[in-house]
Amino acid sequence: MLDTFKYLIGSPGASGYGSKSTAEQVTDASADLHQITAIITGATSGIGAETARVLAKRGAKLVLPARSLKAAEDAKARIVCEFPGSKIIVMALDLSSLASVRSFISDFESLRLPLNLLINNAGKFAHEHAISEDGIEMTFATNYLGHFLLTKLLLNKMIETAGVSGVQGRIVNVSSSIHGWFSGDIIRYLGNISRSRSQYDETRAYALSKLANVLHTKELARRLKEMEANVTVNCVHPGIVKTRLTREREGLATDLVFLFASKLLKTIPQAAATTCYVATHPRLLGVSGKYFADCNETSPSKMGSNLSEAARLWSASEIMVSKNSNAIFDPTHHLEY
Repeated sequence: MLDTFKYLIGSPGASGYGSKSTAEQVTDASADLHQITAIITGATSGIGAETARVLAKRGAKLVLPARSLKAAEDAKARIVCEFPGSKIIVMALDLSSLASVRSFISDFESLRLPLNLLINNAGKFAHEHAISEDGIEMTFATNYLGHFLLTKLLLNKMIETAGVSGVQGRIVNVSSSIHGWFSGDIIRYLGNISRSRSQYDETRAYALSKLANVLHTKELARRLKEMEANVTVNCVHPGIVKTRLTREREGLATDLVFLFASKLLKTIPQAAATTCYVATHPRLLGVSGKYFADCNETSPSKMGSNLSEAARLWSASEIMVSKNSNAIFDPTHHLEY
């Protein structure tokens, strides 16, 4: 009850920020980002668009990958209109396609740009069951697996940039408190919904993808520390906000739900605050493998803190992106245990 009250009034936590803080407010301490190059997925609308706008205001050079180049160009135009001189590059990327991720990496590498900041923000809530071209359930493929491969293939560039510039690289994975709604065997359920629609539940599938984001953060942080890389990775829950994530189910029912929940909803500038805080604030230098909500460190679910599950998911993910996804869905395979 006390936590809910603090949330409703926007009471600041240990960081000095709270649920009512905005992305602009939390980046006041990082006002000059002119030396930073950032990739932000899902920046054409909602939280991602506000994150891009605020980082551009602070001077960061942005790369905006998107499935719709028109939507990305429109997002770029809005930012440039508000902040003339912003440096923004639009590129094609469909996160549900591993081939598209690899193509994006090739195109990005050809630009010979540094990379200081990677914000894995794009998200999809698939109400209808669908399978990606790689044979993976679509929500998981888009929200997690595409980002897993994107991060994996950009990591050397980030480590190299940090070494040359002396500026610590940062990776931010946007998750959700809904990750705590998933229980059960991650790999087995993913296999079931990737083979058949009979066990598909849209909310459980979404929760699975968001749990995977948290576990990815945990295992990647461990590996980065082991490598002694000057790059950190953290995970954020942006809060509850009406964005285009609900675009497939607009209408009176959706509007009524959000009306009744309006006291708990954040504005988009407030929802983007935790991402921008974790991405830029000097206080988080060296902080890695943590989970943040309302611009303060908090604890993920019990399963989200399970390092064994994180390592297991990583192993399965390596197999999936190696174009042998059927292997992890084989009941005789050791990852299925």
